[in-house]
Amino acid sequence: MKKNILFLLAMAAVLLYACKADKNAHEHDAHPGHENTSTVSLTALQAKNIGVQLGTLDKKQLTNSMKANGILKVPNQNRAAATALMGGVIRSIAVQTGSTINKGQVIATISNTSFIIMQEEYLSISSKADLAELEFARQKELQQGNATSLKTMQQTEAELKSLKARKAGLQKQLELIGIPTASLTADNMQSVISIHSPISGSVSKVSVNIGSFVEANNPIAEIIDHSQLHLDLFVYEKDLGKLKEGQTIHFTLTNNPGKEYDAKVYAISNTFEENTKAISVHATVEGNKTGLIDGMSITAIVSLESAMLDAVPSEAVVNYQGQDFIFVLSDPHTGEAHHHDETAAEHTHAEDGHAHEPDAGHQDDHGHAHEEQPMQAGGEMTFEKIPVKRGTTDIGFTEITLLRDIPADSRIVTKGAFFLLAKMTNQGEAHDH
Repeated sequence: MKKNILFLLAMAAVLLYACKADKNAHEHDAHPGHENTSTVSLTALQAKNIGVQLGTLDKKQLTNSMKANGILKVPNQNRAAATALMGGVIRSIAVQTGSTINKGQVIATISNTSFIIMQEEYLSISSKADLAELEFARQKELQQGNATSLKTMQQTEAELKSLKARKAGLQKQLELIGIPTASLTADNMQSVISIHSPISGSVSKVSVNIGSFVEANNPIAEIIDHSQLHLDLFVYEKDLGKLKEGQTIHFTLTNNPGKEYDAKVYAISNTFEENTKAISVHATVEGNKTGLIDGMSITAIVSLESAMLDAVPSEAVVNYQGQDFIFVLSDPHTGEAHHHDETAAEHTHAEDGHAHEPDAGHQDDHGHAHEEQPMQAGGEMTFEKIPVKRGTTDIGFTEITLLRDIPADSRIVTKGAFFLLAKMTNQGEAHDH
């Protein structure tokens, strides 16, 4: 009886252990490999079929460049407003928006009765000044002969000076509004004056209509000289040290990137732009400026000096949800990157358990094999996703800054990273469901 009871207890323990083991196995199968969402595993055969290759983070000599946005501007000394010094009614307009004009060319004509009044007064003052000149000469002779008082001569002289000052003032006013006084007579007084362009360039705006009244000093038209076009590049503080006077900038129009233009830096501002942390870098546009207009937005690429930078092949960097990543071969048991300098062939074992030797023809200065190695059949590989910041891209390589430390001898996926990302995201979606 005692033997039967012991036998039954033993059988119950075996069944209970079997049930627990089956339950654990079921739970493991239901969620395979999802404990770490930053890793993805492949069999060596899968890795070989999709062409996964491994390499290391190397120093590459890349031509560093910087991208920045800006705007085309014409300096204030190369833009002008044509104005009338006195108000009047617009009688004619000789230009239209887009017209190319030369300095001194007539833009419009205006009329005002005040022009006639000013000319009448000038002619009247001129006559009075001539008579005052004669009277002063006569009084001077009389005073020398004691035939008149000194006071009378002085009054005559004061009146002459006042008339001359008034005449000179009217003369300047008439010449400023475009009426010459040297040949002005009562028979050739002008009721209409011309407004001339102060610079050569193209008309960007006409602000009046025929028959409208324009106040004194109000702009009639605006002229811009695009031959002196400048580029204002907006650079953030961290990049300011990369630029210097005399440096060449290559830029394209933001809305028409097909053609490239050049500009040369001539000044760097020492103040921030309003409401931003950007600083203006001023450059003169060189060469053919056809198609460039004041106010256009541009995208610039500034070529900087070559430098030795941490880089990987460009296809090794993938982007997911706005963040750049690389994949590193890691220990499938711990999820940590390997601390051994292994090639993919060394890590992958054949079915008979023998490790493959690395290619002796691809070694760095320290004797480590670091050229890209193809995956070989056998075993399983686990790859970890490491966040990076992308930098300069040149000659097929991209500069990266690691946002998380990895061992110096880590094996990086140089080919096939896109497929690993796709498998990882698919696994994540399957796990979510």
